[in-house]
Amino acid sequence: MVAAVAVKDVSPHEFVKAYAAHLKRSGKIELPHWADIVKTAKFKELAPYDPDWYYIRAASMARKIYLRHGIGVGAFQKIYGGRQRNGSRPPHFCKSSGSIARHILQQLQEMNIVEFDTKGGRKITSQGERDLDQVAGRIGSVPESS
Repeated sequence: MVAAVAVKDVSPHEFVKAYAAHLKRSGKIELPHWADIVKTAKFKELAPYDPDWYYIRAASMARKIYLRHGIGVGAFQKIYGGRQRNGSRPPHFCKSSGSIARHILQQLQEMNIVEFDTKGGRKITSQGERDLDQVAGRIGSVPESS
């Protein structure tokens, strides 16, 4: 008998790639019109090169909420933040875009993957948990090539 595979049991990188592909195939997430020109943070110089960056970010955010309930927009700004270079002055930490995080959370909420938590932030729904575990099960069942 094979044990059930959850999101925690699979590689984060492989899971995010697989879940992003799942979100793209489902067609329930609609890309905003600004997705190809927007910077993901104020410390970035250019928009992301990957045309599927929005799906990857949504999959990553869904995984983070699955692992830790109660994450909100502010927490995602810190998670996806980075180093802002200030020319000749020392670099400092800078938050990422809150608008992108909020938009993705709203999209995931429309898909019934996440919902508002009574204590603040968002939490995963039972349907969302089942959806993420199903994708993780597909990754876990594939034999790894050596």
